[in-house]
Formats: sequence, C-alpha cells, structure tokens
Amino acid sequence: MNILQVIPYFNPKRGGDVKVCYEISKYLKYYGHNVTIITTDLEYNVEFVNLVQRIGIKVISFPIFLNITLFLYTPSIKKWLYDNINTFDLIHLHNYRTYQNVIVSSYAKKYKVPYLIQAHGDLPYYTKKMLKLIFDVKWGRNILKNANMSIALTNDEFNYYIKEGVASSKIIIVPNGLELKDYEKLPVKGTFRKKFKLVNEDKVILYVGRIHHSKGLDFLIRSFSILGKKDSTFKLVLIGPDYGYQKKLVNLINELNISNSVKIIGYLSNLEKIQAFIDSDVFVTPRFYGFPVTFLEACICNIPIVTTNFFDQLEWINNFVGYSVDYDEKKFALAISSLIADENKRIEFGHNGKNLILNKFNWKTIVQDLSIKYEQMITRSPNQL
Repeated sequence: MNILQVIPYFNPKRGGDVKVCYEISKYLKYYGHNVTIITTDLEYNVEFVNLVQRIGIKVISFPIFLNITLFLYTPSIKKWLYDNINTFDLIHLHNYRTYQNVIVSSYAKKYKVPYLIQAHGDLPYYTKKMLKLIFDVKWGRNILKNANMSIALTNDEFNYYIKEGVASSKIIIVPNGLELKDYEKLPVKGTFRKKFKLVNEDKVILYVGRIHHSKGLDFLIRSFSILGKKDSTFKLVLIGPDYGYQKKLVNLINELNISNSVKIIGYLSNLEKIQAFIDSDVFVTPRFYGFPVTFLEACICNIPIVTTNFFDQLEWINNFVGYSVDYDEKKFALAISSLIADENKRIEFGHNGKNLILNKFNWKTIVQDLSIKYEQMITRSPNQL
C-alpha cells in the first residue's frame, strides 16, 4: 500500500505523537508498504528527518504562513494534495485539531481516498475550551464523521470518540509501544546519578515530559514537598523541555524551600533519558490524557509508576506496575513513599512492567496488527473492522 501519514510537526522534542508517527511509519516500511509523511517546518529537525528518510520514508514539510496557538496555517499543502492525493491508498491523520487535518480530510473526501484519524489524547476540552469548541463546530465533527476509522489509545479515548458522535464500529484501540531494539542493552546504573550529582542514598523520583501548566506539575511539587521536608534524601528530578511554565515552578519550589531537593534538567537525548530511568526509584506523572509513552519507558527499565486518576486512566497500571491514586497531594506522596520503602514491591512492579512491554506494547507487534486494519479499511465496510 501507499500510505500518507499527516502530522502538524515532526520533531521528537514535541512529544509522544511524533514518536508514534515515526515508529508506525518505520514498521509499515518494514512490512513492505510505501510511506510518505507530510508535516510543517515548525522546529524542523534536519538530523531527525534525514534519519527517517535513510530508511526509505519520504518526509515533506510545508512552510508555516501563520501560527495561531499551534493551528499551523500552511496554504501550500493544497497544491501538493491536488497533485498527489490520488497516489495514496489511505491516509493516517495524527492529532485532531490541526489545519493539516482540516485540509487533508476535505481533499480525501473529495477524491474518495479513505482516511483514519488518531487523536493522541486531543479530544477532551481540558485546555483552550473555547478555541476547541470553535474548531469542533466548524471542522472537527466533520473530520470525525467522514473518517473511515478512528484510533483510540485507551478505553477512555474510545468513549471520547463515542461522545463526539463516532460509531463504535468505526473505532479501534491501538496502544502506544516501544522499539525493543532501543532497550536491548540498558546503560550501566549510576551514570545519570554521577552526572547530576545524585548519591547512592538518594531516593530519586523522576518525571519526564513537557514542563507545561497542563501537566499538574504544581501539584507534583507540593506533593513532593511533603516528602522532601521530612527526608532530605528524597530527590525530585524533572526532565523535559520548558513550555513557558518553568519559571512559575521555580518560584513555587523556592517558596516551599525545597530547592536543594529538586532538579529541573530540561530536554535530554534518548540515551540520557534511559540513563535517568535506570537510576530512578519511582516514575511519576501527576495527571495525563491518552497513553504517555513515558509510562512504557519506565516499565521497560523496571521502574514502578505512581500517577492519579484525575484525567484518563490505564487499567494495567494500578496494583500491577504501580499505583494510581486520587488527585490528592497527601495520597500521592503516600503512594510514592510506600513504594520507596518497599523494595520487594518495586521489584515486583518492575518485573510486571517489563514483561508487559515485551509481550504486548512493542511496535513490531502493534504495527503488524494495524497494517491488517489498514487492509480491512480499504476492502471492507466499517462494521467489518
């Protein structure tokens, strides 16, 4: 098949959706399909694009004429679609509320090319409620209505599609995964701690993700302060690019007088990030929607997870690879401290998590199943998917 992948940006620093698009495209190529990715020039990463193109995947970026809160207006995409859309057997749209999805879905409908959409947790109205509502009324609902198939990451996201009017027969659940080759030989323990001056006695609590107001990091800081003030060996490490929220976090950290116990490191390479997981005791995510790849990265490194049920939930986390608790600072702190104190439980959860990745959440297996769904989408009616 000739497959078109559509994503509004294509820089791994942007987050898990880029990683997912890349891994899906890579394994589609592995299974014999031709893949083209179209995107914009937002934070265009030449090195990453060259890596992708070396494995036989074509990447085409369109210049941004206007950027309205990541609604990336790229008018030159229309001419390219007019000339090329009929060369594709199907189209895979990533994210939901994007200019690219608006234009590509309309051309797909006009030229009768089947398309599917993968919202990557973008359906709910957690932030920018008015802007999202405007998009949905003007374009979004038609994008969902006309899609041949919708991909949900979780049962929660499945239900979000239902609420938006998508028939259950047109929704499939495709989880995120990892590239197992990247984790065949894990780094030696101690590298990250040595580099960032963390000693063996320190109890390292790790967060990996964007430094953004939507992530609940103020909640995390306040919760951690309950632990950090009682025991100076508790250390909180935050890894990820700043999206305009770091200054507020630093002010809060100073206000709570825990600056000696918190490290904000910024963006790290994949190898450095794995080193951080290996050298941590617990991985934390205060709240999330969709299916964060960081949970899987923690699992493959044998690190237990602590999260909350504030937004979405993943049914395989609680009491199997970690704890999912109420969105309460004291309960969150208690879940962390109880795991830190119970080495056997950490080992048990770590073992469970690693086996889960090896047997279920890996891209080779996931994309093999997805390619079958692609074939069915082309040849069968939606109720046969």
